[in-house]
Amino acid sequence: MDHYAGIDVSLECSSVCVVDANGKIVREAKVASEPEALIDWFRSLGFDLARIGLEAGPLSQWLYAAMKKACLAVELLETRHVSDAFKAMPVKSDRNDARNIAQLIRLGWFRPVHCKSMSAQETRAMLTARKLVQNKLQDVENSLRGILRGFGLKVGKTTKRSFAPRIRELVAGHPALETIAEALLAAHTVLVREFNGFEKRVRAMSRLDAKARLLMSTPGVGPVTSLTYASAIDDTSRFISSKRAGPLFGLTPKKYQSGETDYSGRISKNGDAAVREALYEAAHSILSKPIKGCAQLKSWAMRIARRAGISKAKVALARKLAVIMLRMLKDNVPFNATAKATAMAA
Repeated sequence: MDHYAGIDVSLECSSVCVVDANGKIVREAKVASEPEALIDWFRSLGFDLARIGLEAGPLSQWLYAAMKKACLAVELLETRHVSDAFKAMPVKSDRNDARNIAQLIRLGWFRPVHCKSMSAQETRAMLTARKLVQNKLQDVENSLRGILRGFGLKVGKTTKRSFAPRIRELVAGHPALETIAEALLAAHTVLVREFNGFEKRVRAMSRLDAKARLLMSTPGVGPVTSLTYASAIDDTSRFISSKRAGPLFGLTPKKYQSGETDYSGRISKNGDAAVREALYEAAHSILSKPIKGCAQLKSWAMRIARRAGISKAKVALARKLAVIMLRMLKDNVPFNATAKATAMAA
């Protein structure tokens, strides 16, 4: 008889439940959230498991990779599907979550999630850290502007080099404001230095990464967008069609059809928000700046803009870029501005 297991992963200990083919609970336990501990526990059962399921999360990819290497039949479950399945539970607990994951695995009511390679995870970690520093840098600048505005001191337009001198100029003669400004400008200086360091690292990574170099041949796509997209796709062989890129990153409309009702809404915004943001920025660049080699894409998007507005045109162009870039990765060919059939593939 086949057996199935569900793991509800927590930071210190994970709840594990094993059920048989009829859904009867065979074994339950609390196991340390370490690969070795989980592997040893499953091997101590005395029988093989047909499938082991764990919900995708911060620790899941690390645990999944180790368990897969140990030849365990483990699957990563999509978080949204698991969350929707658990909505009917009257009592939410780690133990019940493990039980329900085991039942989902037994019944096959789950969608497996791709576990990114170590290189893709490292790239994503670098991009996440860069974005964090960038956001904090912007927060400090906005906070300084807001504080001074309360005293009638308007910073106005500045550049990276003129921001600090302009702040010091405005607070001169105000002891309290001088103290605040110097403290925040000190933090600002550190953040600028670290952000510039991340920028150099990201550009160097994009030059060394073959996939990123390939994607940067696309109009409007730079080092950040190319690395973000390549690390999210990771393995192109898991896509049968390049059209899957649109739904994967939440760039296709929601749809509700029941009886006489048939409604198409706004884009779903499912999937990786960082990729969606990067693609939208690339689309914005194509539509707002003179970029060489994007005449066909731009004219196509402008026709949509005249019919439905510029915002929808940017989203549509972002989805088209996602499809084109996935096809480029699958075929290992650079962007070809003269190949209309490729550029305009929906």
